[in-house]
Amino acid sequence: MKRLRNHTVGVDQGDVVLFSDYEDGGEMWTGRGQRERRRHIKFSEPFRTDPNVQMSLSLWDVDAATVMRADLSAESVTKTGFDMVFRTWGDTRVARVRISWLAIGEMAESDDWDVL
Repeated sequence: MKRLRNHTVGVDQGDVVLFSDYEDGGEMWTGRGQRERRRHIKFSEPFRTDPNVQMSLSLWDVDAATVMRADLSAESVTKTGFDMVFRTWGDTRVARVRISWLAIGEMAESDDWDVL
């Protein structure tokens, strides 16, 4: 469990089309084997400490003739942003993916002191 130091909790969220490979014959749609797409997401304002990030698929358009394989993760989470990462493998054909994300964490307060 992540304990927040004060009562100032910030929530930031978004919904991002990570890729749409069926339109241009991209690797997620035409490729095979290990494939990865990532995008850096910048928060609308910095958190005081690294927040907790939750992601979920809000759109997943895949070929029904192949096995559906996916790994979705938030990597390199910092006060200012994170990397959204989608991976697939084998013969899975993914046409497009949209990902919703939510970050919850501690925000700075106007009366905080920065003592060196």
